[in-house]
Amino acid sequence: MWYLCYFLHRLLDYRLPEIEALAKLHGYSDGDKVGQGLQWKQAPDHHPDSPFYYVNLPNEGIARKVATQSLLLKGMYEVWGEGCTHEELKEAVEHYPEEYKAPYLAEDTTFKIVIDCFGKILTFNEQSARIESVSYVPFKGQVQLKKPQYKFWLIDIDGKAQQNGLPPLAAKRMYFAREIGCSDRSVVAKYELSRRKYLGPTAMDAEIALLMAHQALVKPGKLVYDPFVGTGSILVAAAHYGAFTMGADIDIRVVRDGKGPNCNVWSNFKQYNLGEPLGLIRADNNSPPWRSDVCEIFDAIICDPPYGVRAGGRKSGGRKMLNGKRDAYVIPEEMRKDHIPSTAPYTLVECVHDLFDMAARLLVMGGRLVYFFPAAREDCSESHFPKHPCFTLIANSEQILSTRWSRCLITMEKSAKYTEEMAMEAHQKHLDFKDNHTQLLEETREKGSLHSLVFGPTEALVGESQNLLAASVGINQLPPEVRAKYRGKYV
Repeated sequence: MWYLCYFLHRLLDYRLPEIEALAKLHGYSDGDKVGQGLQWKQAPDHHPDSPFYYVNLPNEGIARKVATQSLLLKGMYEVWGEGCTHEELKEAVEHYPEEYKAPYLAEDTTFKIVIDCFGKILTFNEQSARIESVSYVPFKGQVQLKKPQYKFWLIDIDGKAQQNGLPPLAAKRMYFAREIGCSDRSVVAKYELSRRKYLGPTAMDAEIALLMAHQALVKPGKLVYDPFVGTGSILVAAAHYGAFTMGADIDIRVVRDGKGPNCNVWSNFKQYNLGEPLGLIRADNNSPPWRSDVCEIFDAIICDPPYGVRAGGRKSGGRKMLNGKRDAYVIPEEMRKDHIPSTAPYTLVECVHDLFDMAARLLVMGGRLVYFFPAAREDCSESHFPKHPCFTLIANSEQILSTRWSRCLITMEKSAKYTEEMAMEAHQKHLDFKDNHTQLLEETREKGSLHSLVFGPTEALVGESQNLLAASVGINQLPPEVRAKYRGKYV
């Protein structure tokens, strides 16, 4: 059955992948081939960024569940007719099968007609005139403006009006449709960061965190892990949908202390009466704490790896080299309780390689890895992203950050068992990926680009990142010792 999706005009690349993820979450089977998505189509003359798409779903029950949980969908509808003129619309509605219309036009029903015009604001009189224009629909029930049994929408797309930056259509388009379900975005307001008790500089936006949970197919009883948990924004979103959660972070001050006993990661869960994480651990993604025989325990891994811009990636290390070996790492007994281990720079290329290896081991078959990856606007295609033989790419949603840079939400599904052979193949893919970015790094280093900051080799990362940050975020936000070095150069 084809249903009309009327999307909100925001996060354009996230819209179709969200519906596909929710459809699978609520029972849609896409066959044996992993990554095979839903069928989509558009009306003639519609731009790909248009908010109107038809999607083929097996039944109305799944369509309603998808519509009510979606964050980017305004509504989903059963179209009774469409056309470029009122005459075409009338003819289409009259030819719609009577057996499909009859249950919603009976005498014992209540209904309401909603007028919507995308690209133009209608006056009250114009809305009334449009309601009168569908008098040919033989309603027998009673009009009820508050909580009617059925809502019918007359959607008018004005082809000549300014459509939020979209190219104008060659002609008008009108739909008369029965509402299947509308989204409830109150959940976004509930979790917005301005109301959050404990925040860090990289706290994930509430709407994006909820969308990441959708992509990961989070539902009650699932076990979700975030290896870069920070202040817990992603796990809060997963817990909202009923998941059990676990998190890790290399900064023990974040996961253990926060800003006090009533302002920490745990208090964020108490604030919303959500189930607290099963555990938060101090762990290094580069040297994970899991035993070698631990495998396939998580249903989803959702994370925002450190890019090295607002918060640089760190891994265990930082000790001095003596005769080609690391200095012995001995912690005096009296300092063990409050000791903070030393760390070293951790590039995104290394980070993603370690993330894939850990996910390949610990995700169940069919489990999903959802993470962000920064990229230049021209490099947002599948060929520019890291690959792993255990995973199949499900979705790539670009979020534009500036005229040059984007970040892409990558959704991957585990489709093959982890083996030593797989690990060797994955390592070779990592080396190829690293070589490609090293070459691009050399081409862009002189321009002081974001790419050189994010993908720079560990040895050169510290000086270069301080250099670029001094120029971009302001010298006063740098540590005192770095501020002294760059004073006079960037102010």
